Amino acid sequence: MSAFWCEAALVAPDGGTGVPEVARGVRLETQDGRISAVTTGTGPQAGDTELHGIAYPAAANAHSHAFHRILRGRTHDGRGDFWVWREQMYRSASELTPEKYERLASAVFAEMVVAGFSSVAEFHYVHHQPGGAPYAEPHAMELALARAAMSAGIRLTLLDTLYLAGGIGTPLSAEQARFGDAGVQAWLDRLSSLRSAIAQTFPPELVSVGAALHSVRAVPEEDLKAVARQLPADIPLHIHLSEQPAENDACLDAYGTTPAGLLERHGLLSRRLSAVHATHLTPEDIALLGAAGATVVMCPSTEADLADGIGPARELSDAGAAIALGTDQHAVIDPWTEMRALEHGERLGSGQRGRFSPEELLHAATEGAARSMATPVAPPALHVGAVCDLMVVDPASIRTAGTRPLQMPFSATASDVTEVVVAGELLASRGVHSRLGEPGRLLVEALAEFS
Repeated sequence: MSAFWCEAALVAPDGGTGVPEVARGVRLETQDGRISAVTTGTGPQAGDTELHGIAYPAAANAHSHAFHRILRGRTHDGRGDFWVWREQMYRSASELTPEKYERLASAVFAEMVVAGFSSVAEFHYVHHQPGGAPYAEPHAMELALARAAMSAGIRLTLLDTLYLAGGIGTPLSAEQARFGDAGVQAWLDRLSSLRSAIAQTFPPELVSVGAALHSVRAVPEEDLKAVARQLPADIPLHIHLSEQPAENDACLDAYGTTPAGLLERHGLLSRRLSAVHATHLTPEDIALLGAAGATVVMCPSTEADLADGIGPARELSDAGAAIALGTDQHAVIDPWTEMRALEHGERLGSGQRGRFSPEELLHAATEGAARSMATPVAPPALHVGAVCDLMVVDPASIRTAGTRPLQMPFSATASDVTEVVVAGELLASRGVHSRLGEPGRLLVEALAEFS
């Protein structure tokens, strides 16, 4: 058992059912990584770890491609669009090996932890060697990511991705060959084998396996049918959806419906689905995703960086979809920036302020994002029985001074996160990872291996 004394914390009274409020002098007792007792209005006891600032539930990152971190600050020469950026991304993917990827992902996951994230959904599709031949060690790339997450102490939902085509009616290109499998059944078999390997090696509360379809561009309709019939019902399913107008146009030409309509046609729209981006939707698409209770993962900093557009987040939420946040290609790794960018995009698109309340933004970065994962669900506030995953924010920095605690999404950044606790362990303090040290140094060393 361990205990943390928080100068202030966002707690949920009445056993987690009450309205969250910021209380002062909060003592959290933990057992097996979960909160076993909450006392407010008290002082620290001998042996307590003291956390000065305001403790919030740690953030969850609902969409990540760890290797895209290579591209930060390297893709801004000249003009272009998503498709030009994608060619640069393929070049970076071609350089990955299991050893290099483990070092890189360890650094990226450490960066996430010090920024305030305690969990991540890694949308993983670099399965094989360049050219498509399997590695001699089964699941070499996947196990490298799992080891990296364990090293950094972040909870990992490893989304093993089906990627069979280079576009609708187009075979995989040479650059994409290492992403693919021999067919949908080969992927299903490999997914089953991966689940067994992960379960035998890693604790389920820290590392688990989910599934992803890269996109309707990369998975032909006949294979969507097979996934709908055979994918185990107990794992989450993610997909890039309507990120680009060109994807919608190709889907309409080939199948006579939008990507969301195609998923609905085959029974793949459900509460377990996380649709990533969902930027270019029709009103009918919005209604379908809302009626299914699906999660929509917005990645505002990436969508801005790639000039993708502003997705209809408010309309999706009003229709019944859950909104989550992710960092995708890691233009920045900062949960507070993503919260703010979601609302700022809404304001720019609508001409109105307050499209999402601060409470809704915090929910999207915590419980909403964790809904996409197979690891323990993040609470909207701290209460008995919740996982002890915390991010502590300095309320007196040059950015946050004067901010009301419940309006912190409109002023804080990752630089204001002073401590991070995952599963009852203090993993980061003042930007330094307790196990791995300074993430900047780790990133410099890992990125030096890539051109």
